[in-house]
Amino acid sequence: MSHSSPDPQILQDLLQRFMDEHIYPNETEYHRQLNDRADRFLTVPLMEELKAKAQAAGLWNLWMPRDHGGLSNADYAPLAEIMGRVLWAPEVFNCNAPDTGNMEVFMKYATPAQQERWLTPLLSGEIRSSYAMTEPDVASSDATNVQTRIERDGDDYVINGKKWFITNAPYERTKILIVMGKSDPLNSNRHLQQSQILVPKDTPGVKIVRALTTLGYDDAPLGHAEVHFENVRVPKENILLGEGRGFEIAQGRLGPGRIHHCMRLIGCAQRALEYACRRAVSRETFGKKLSEHQSVLEDIAQSFSEIEQARLLTLKTARRMDEVGAKDARDLIAAAKITVPLMAQTVIDRCMQIHGAGGLTADYPMAEAYNYARWCRQADGPDQVHMMSLGKQLIRRYT
Repeated sequence: MSHSSPDPQILQDLLQRFMDEHIYPNETEYHRQLNDRADRFLTVPLMEELKAKAQAAGLWNLWMPRDHGGLSNADYAPLAEIMGRVLWAPEVFNCNAPDTGNMEVFMKYATPAQQERWLTPLLSGEIRSSYAMTEPDVASSDATNVQTRIERDGDDYVINGKKWFITNAPYERTKILIVMGKSDPLNSNRHLQQSQILVPKDTPGVKIVRALTTLGYDDAPLGHAEVHFENVRVPKENILLGEGRGFEIAQGRLGPGRIHHCMRLIGCAQRALEYACRRAVSRETFGKKLSEHQSVLEDIAQSFSEIEQARLLTLKTARRMDEVGAKDARDLIAAAKITVPLMAQTVIDRCMQIHGAGGLTADYPMAEAYNYARWCRQADGPDQVHMMSLGKQLIRRYT
């Protein structure tokens, strides 16, 4: 299921060529197909065509971890950056969130039967998946707050609760949700109260209430939904790893995903900078090209420097994860997660400004990329939580 050539440089060149030939020229057509129908959460036909081309080119499942015959984190980083330049591109290569993280969960924690039923079609890109952790009624930045109940009833578990910002849930291709809830709310160890359980999306009682927007974007066809679970009954075999292991699975899942977002955001920021440079030589104000105004030159220089710093931090983090694993690289993962989305937001904002009012429109990729950077400051743990945990780690280390 993995790519044909393990040489990262060859993969970068192939991926770059694929983007030039098949992704950038199709951006307008992709949005036309997406917007041309009543239901925005149906499959975009172009996506299926491009997925077949990517598979044929050996550019498939590039995220696959090294211990499953894939690339190191450090070798994947430049590829994720290239894919990240177009927000919908990662799905073309089967490298989009939350599916990559969910596939890792299935690889690490699922039984062979669960892998056969869900991992195999996920790896081949036939189906999509959701990860249901965040809730509307509690501050989910503290994951021990989740209120959804997972209660044993004979040979089944019954699930009740509300989730929201569940990426992929409205998408017609999504068939399976990994749901975090409390199976043992009275356990004195707050980290053993939760479990994670597999819920097929078509199970009775699973209600996709609405697709949510972030800054007005609905991120269709993947989307982020509010999902209610009303007496949802699944067989006991659907529990992952066993009762009380939910927190452990969440920690194991989120490390690589956080850094993948950072890699893609560097691609967003880099592309915005390239647009700004071209814009600066194509427009004139007050008798000079924009590129001759000091403030524009300063914005461009500053942005370049900030992107380079963030890229180096992200690469260093990826290498550290390769050496010691995500758990022991969590200081650098937190540092990247705090730094990179904010950098991307700042850089993209400057580049939008250089484009005048046009920068705010869908004529350019920047406004939607800005939205992505902004919501990444909440997703996979808000900035404040990462700062808090990193601060604590550092104080322990140096005292």
